[in-house]
Amino acid sequence: MTNCTCGAVDVHTHFVPEHFPAYIGKGTEVPWPSIVPAQPCHRHVMVSGKVYRTVSDRTWDARARIGDMDDLAIGAQVLSPMPELLSYWLDADDAAVLLRYINEEIAALVNNSAGRFFGLGAIPLQDVRHAIAELDYVINVLKLSGVEIAGNINGTPIGAPEFEPFWAAVETWNAAVFIHPLRPTGMDRIVGPKNLEQVLAFPSETGMALASLITGGVLERHPNLRIAASHGGGSFASLLPRLQHGWATFPNLREGMSRSPSELSRLLYFDSLVYEAETITTLMRRFGETQVLVGSDYPFAIQDPDPVGRIEQLSLSESHRALLLWENAYRWLGISAGG
Repeated sequence: MTNCTCGAVDVHTHFVPEHFPAYIGKGTEVPWPSIVPAQPCHRHVMVSGKVYRTVSDRTWDARARIGDMDDLAIGAQVLSPMPELLSYWLDADDAAVLLRYINEEIAALVNNSAGRFFGLGAIPLQDVRHAIAELDYVINVLKLSGVEIAGNINGTPIGAPEFEPFWAAVETWNAAVFIHPLRPTGMDRIVGPKNLEQVLAFPSETGMALASLITGGVLERHPNLRIAASHGGGSFASLLPRLQHGWATFPNLREGMSRSPSELSRLLYFDSLVYEAETITTLMRRFGETQVLVGSDYPFAIQDPDPVGRIEQLSLSESHRALLLWENAYRWLGISAGG
């Protein structure tokens, strides 16, 4: 792998705190997370007395993360919560407490990293009023770069009308948004072990979520949003030609969209976590070389073990290489390059 002189920015990495606070709310049998020791350098995330996921110390240990980053020519990581911690299934008051703790933990890592980390917070989107209040805190108090959200909120797609106040606030406060699949539809159609959820159902979920931002009018109403999709946007690149043809064919699809789906789609950003160089090329061709970002899913098992090397396989010009490795990420985060 050729070393990156500026250091790539990996926009898709996840964080789990080393500890969770005790539950102090008024509920009973609340699925509040806790952490217990596991094998060396790992801990179990427990929910309702059961192991939800086993994570390594790299989810919270800055020194271990930075060592891996240096080995992989990653100059900076964007930290976002492990998606399960978005906590949409909690009561909104409880979720607000948990997410405030997680957001402050991410901010502490960012502030002590000498520029090696940027941060995305989490917000309780099951209650839009609570979500906007926490977005305010994340952006205007903690000074994080934005938030991570799921493609659906307890089954409601993110392009649905009830989330319009949230998107307006995101645009007002100039926040970056990272969309990650969570509890996807279609699990009843999968044959095989449970981890096929990540392999097969996540891409479909992300594709439908992005389509909802177009068909629901979000991107047309808020063209200044900076939204990035994980896993290369999942199935969205394949869905887009059909959506474009439907828009050109059916008048009722054009009633709420004066701009075509293809045009609106080029407002979005897409990470490079597609596991082959050829598909990254397809993303660049479909959405523009200014819209593709490095993403790895660090530090989980499904991560791309060499995200920079994947980009280097493309034999790009120096200017296009710089776009993919760091310039696009800085633009999406809303900061000046290297700032």
